[in-house]
Amino acid sequence: MSLNIDSKALNLSPSIDQRNDVLGFRSQPPSSAGAGSFSKILSNAQQNSRVNSLTPALISQVTVKPGDTLSNIVKNFLGERGVQASPSDVLRMAQDVAKSSGIQNPDRIFPGQRLNLSSLQAGLAGPSGASPAGHANGVATGLEDIAMATPASVQLFTKVDAQANPILQKTLDRAVDKGFIPANERQAVHDRILQMATEYKFAPDDFARITLMESDGMNPKASNNRCHGIIQFCDGPDRGAASVGFGANPKAILKQSVLQQLDMVAKYFDDTGLKNFGPAGLDDLYLTVLTPAARQETRPHVGLNIAGTQASHLYVNKDTRANITRQSILQGLHQFANERLGLDNKPVAQAAPTLPPTRAQLMRVSAYFNPATNPIR
Repeated sequence: MSLNIDSKALNLSPSIDQRNDVLGFRSQPPSSAGAGSFSKILSNAQQNSRVNSLTPALISQVTVKPGDTLSNIVKNFLGERGVQASPSDVLRMAQDVAKSSGIQNPDRIFPGQRLNLSSLQAGLAGPSGASPAGHANGVATGLEDIAMATPASVQLFTKVDAQANPILQKTLDRAVDKGFIPANERQAVHDRILQMATEYKFAPDDFARITLMESDGMNPKASNNRCHGIIQFCDGPDRGAASVGFGANPKAILKQSVLQQLDMVAKYFDDTGLKNFGPAGLDDLYLTVLTPAARQETRPHVGLNIAGTQASHLYVNKDTRANITRQSILQGLHQFANERLGLDNKPVAQAAPTLPPTRAQLMRVSAYFNPATNPIR
């Protein structure tokens, strides 16, 4: 891991209209649905318990229109049903929709695409098809029922949290089994990763895939004698260990817990300007960890300037004599994670070689263009 960032560029935060960005969403305050007085609960419950003729029809698919983003489709779907979601919940649900719709590149959707919303339907439905308020036919049977009703958003989040981010959940379970994470810290680690995912706009499953490649899945003592910890903070000036305050004694990182190292990861993401990339795909997230300067090349099939020998999964066709490209990184990280977790490996669809980068991608990386030679990780 190395740093090669133009310090002037870090002050640039251009406003980008990412119309084709699946996970693009504007920040909004987290939902506070779980709090409120009896009168507020009563009012919300009464609104959610109107007759069936006023309830939006069940929708299992939707067609993408020009200007749509996946997150806005999710928010509109929930809003029509009286449910407000926090940005982190919208992010997770958007990723679920992408997965169920067979979208291999979650950074792009196109007008005319059909999206499968079954995961959203499942999140809204209660046990045995119960309505969000928990009443038969969506109608409250009395004031006591209304007062005791669980707000729809709280019920939704509970269900979504249980099914979201399967790669992260399996990675955490594996880390506990291997002794990387104490069992009593698993939830805290999970929550910290979700918090970071919201702050830096990446997919929690993608972060899990990166740790599987870098440290066998959040092993805080992983080391190759030069790089250490869950994302491999490397020795040397202006590199990962120095960025997080361990330049003088990088191996001291190995004494830090996963929770402590997650705070170090957040600092490193700040130093490398990850926030300014907007929603970060798996390739941008991994390049931030591996060689931040390589992010300036956005074409999927062009060889990246990455020094040193890396894991074979990262190369085109797993051939270390070939190039590492954005597409080979995506394929390699998915395949490696599936192998580690014992999941079925399905090939990642190849993007068209002639497909140009989007305007949003070019603008995201233009602020970071640095013609200096890529430093060794």
